[in-house]
Amino acid sequence: MSPVNIRRWSWIHKWSSLVCTVFMLLLCLTGLPLIYHHEIGHLLGNDVEAPAMPADTPRADIDRVIATGKAMYPNKVMMYMSQELDEPAIWYLTMGDHPNDDKFKSIAVDARTARFIAEPPIEGGGFMQLMFHLHVDLFADVWGKLFLGFMGLLLLVAIVSGVVLYAPFMRKLDFGTVRHGRTARLKWLDMHNLLGIVTLVWLLVVGTTGVINTLSDVLLKVWQATEIAEMTKPYQGQPMPTTLASMQATITRAEALEPGMKVGFVAFPGTPFASPHHYGVYMHGDQALTSRLYKPVLVDAQTAAITDRRKLPWYLTALLVSQPLHFGDYGGAGLKLLWALLDLATIVVLGSGLYLWLKRGRAAKAAQKQAAREAAGRAPVLARESGGR
Repeated sequence: MSPVNIRRWSWIHKWSSLVCTVFMLLLCLTGLPLIYHHEIGHLLGNDVEAPAMPADTPRADIDRVIATGKAMYPNKVMMYMSQELDEPAIWYLTMGDHPNDDKFKSIAVDARTARFIAEPPIEGGGFMQLMFHLHVDLFADVWGKLFLGFMGLLLLVAIVSGVVLYAPFMRKLDFGTVRHGRTARLKWLDMHNLLGIVTLVWLLVVGTTGVINTLSDVLLKVWQATEIAEMTKPYQGQPMPTTLASMQATITRAEALEPGMKVGFVAFPGTPFASPHHYGVYMHGDQALTSRLYKPVLVDAQTAAITDRRKLPWYLTALLVSQPLHFGDYGGAGLKLLWALLDLATIVVLGSGLYLWLKRGRAAKAAQKQAAREAAGRAPVLARESGGR
């Protein structure tokens, strides 16, 4: 690579790194506890457990489950109901004053007895909520997500430019060399380069999935404005139903149409994942990957008739795959440990990069001062020599 190209790539790497480093450090520090958010929630006693019963205990009618929630909050409307793949004995009901209420109430109801179990606390308490918002949106909603997405793009630029610079830098050194016998700055430069290459693939994966996740609100709005609007077009202009069809009948019909799939969650009429006239029944598989991929089935909320069903568009599929991959949720404890170790290594990479920039700036200023002093010292000599001539 020519010296001109090296300088150009160095400039790109320097400024893309500097602009995003502080925010990437914030994301790495807040991401570390989020990798273990389930475990932290368990330690804090936030887990909800269903009473022990025989495995073949029949499930209660789902309309009775909903009735339990309405009995607790008679003045609220149903927004969502969901169940976890690893805990099918619990239905989680979300209710609010209106279908888009952000101050909703959530309760857990036994899927076999239709009895109230608990009102789950906010997962992880105040600390985990703080970590979540700092990591996801900086408490600035959509604009915060988009800003962090831009920082993620700068990180990807810094990674690519760093790889381009790494090849000519390492021509004279063996891979993994860390020069300890010279200056501290040189040692940290070698550590920065080594850990940067070691974490390269992980950083690309986490950086790319992070950028995709920041677009979640935008992608959902695109989907609602295109495919959901097309699926519900025959119902436009019709009044919202006042009497809702049986949820048990609705789910039974949806499961019959999608054999091998289970209900992940149901969106009630008026919520962003349904329409004013439909239930949105979201089915998913029972494997590690397919459990993250949903297939929406739209059901007429007044007659329980299936009106449309289709696969999610590619961009929402990419989003749903990116979310668990970003936090290492696919491979159990082993993958989470690997994610945590690589996160710590990335903190060192980012911190050492910042240290090298500050150190280089100080060295440059010191060199300028030294040059100025030397020039000042030579000035009288030059004046005498000039006067002598």
